[in-house]
Amino acid sequence: MNKTYTLLLGAAFLAFPALAQQKAEPLDAAIVEKIKQEGLQKSQVMDIAFYLTDVNGPRLSGSTGLAKANQWTKEKLASWGLKNATIEPWGTFGKGWEVEKSYLALTKPYYQPMIGSPKAWTPSTNGPVKGQVVLVKATKEEDLAQYAGKLKGKIVMAEVTNPIKTTFAADGSRYTDEALHKMAEPVAPTEGRAPMSDERMAQMRARRAFVTKMNEMIQSEGAAAILSSRGGSHGTFFTTNGAPYAMDAKPALPEFEIAQEDLARMSRLLSAGIPVEIELESKTRFLTEDPQGYNVIAEIPGTDKKLKNEVVMLGGHIDSWHAATGATDNAAGVAVMMEAVRIIKALNLQPKRTIRIALWGGEEQGLHGSRGYAQKHIGDAKTKQVLPEQEKISAYYNLDNGTGKIRGIYTQGNEAVAPLFSEWLKPFNAMGATTVTNRNTGGTDHLSFDALGVPGFQFIQDEIEYNTRTHHTNMDTYDRLQPEDLKQASVIVANFVYQTANRTEKLPRKPMPKPQS
Repeated sequence: MNKTYTLLLGAAFLAFPALAQQKAEPLDAAIVEKIKQEGLQKSQVMDIAFYLTDVNGPRLSGSTGLAKANQWTKEKLASWGLKNATIEPWGTFGKGWEVEKSYLALTKPYYQPMIGSPKAWTPSTNGPVKGQVVLVKATKEEDLAQYAGKLKGKIVMAEVTNPIKTTFAADGSRYTDEALHKMAEPVAPTEGRAPMSDERMAQMRARRAFVTKMNEMIQSEGAAAILSSRGGSHGTFFTTNGAPYAMDAKPALPEFEIAQEDLARMSRLLSAGIPVEIELESKTRFLTEDPQGYNVIAEIPGTDKKLKNEVVMLGGHIDSWHAATGATDNAAGVAVMMEAVRIIKALNLQPKRTIRIALWGGEEQGLHGSRGYAQKHIGDAKTKQVLPEQEKISAYYNLDNGTGKIRGIYTQGNEAVAPLFSEWLKPFNAMGATTVTNRNTGGTDHLSFDALGVPGFQFIQDEIEYNTRTHHTNMDTYDRLQPEDLKQASVIVANFVYQTANRTEKLPRKPMPKPQS
């Protein structure tokens, strides 16, 4: 998930006077208590997370690891009694990719292993490579000319200019009562995220164009590999793709993403005129046999004659990045959503509407799985032309903000659901879940539903170490998961889904967004 916050659709009484607030139907206290007991005393959420991370490994889009995870989750959901469990294609993704070998070490002026990983969708080195590191200092295209004829067989890196600062704040944090209170305050209505200024857009495009030119020059000069970093500290590095995954993507150079400390050390040495040599090897594999992307879908069928054809959905993305095992992003969300449906099945609850879980692929590359599903089943996000199924989905609930406990829920500007959600949170207030905000949170799969007029929601979660240590990093492992937080999240999700499935009416909706130009 790429986590972004936007202030959307604010004070809905002013923005949408036609949306009357919904009166909450009484909760069945006995069922809520059963959900709590099952989810807190007999939880399987950490067992699910263990199989997704430690046993399965990384789940990069298109990889063998993701295919294995899809198969395991499908079989696990079916073993609990869910129906229609399937691995459903959402559309064309592109090439899969995975790492088979990775090694990186400083050899001159002394030997020391370094922390790093090949960037996704970059090719293998030509066996072990040992060579001189060249520091490229360039901020504009004219600066590149000085390196002509000097990079053949070399390992190239850019200068590190930003010092690595000591952090005095804790890596992990929870929302304070003050922060939650502020979040609950209504925000002014808006059409969505404020557009990027023309100046900032021009700067971003110029920077991208320059980086493209620099990489093309480095490749044309015959460099052996590139070293880079997207930040991080204390041995943590953030990872991404170093080349496109399209089937017809142009070849790129081998590239390693490495810890800032290792990159900064080499930058200082080279700037001081001290030669630096390293040895590295990457063996990566492209998977081209099946360019399709897939989601995992399963259902608890509804029991009411009139309502069983309506659907309540829940889900999270199952794909991850490759430098670790994708624990907080997003095995945590997948484990919670799977545990929520397990709780409902274990208690033999009888939802009136069908409950459908969806585990999305390709989220990290652009919400591909949920957008592909929406295109096939709900409608066209650009034209807003919808399919019959759009009207039958009461709500979609998503979890993709790490391992932290649920502290509340974003209504995405749908003020009419606020009293319902407040009532549904009451049994969990003592567990820290209190806040209903009309704000919008972006960057993950609920947006694919919200864009087509289906009520789509993301829960507020404590961030724990999400943005400092785990999100898209080499440290996103099982050890970072918080068991008690995931248990709490599971019972809250199970309650929200069950209450939505058993209401007399579907959840109220916002007006359909306008077609995109």
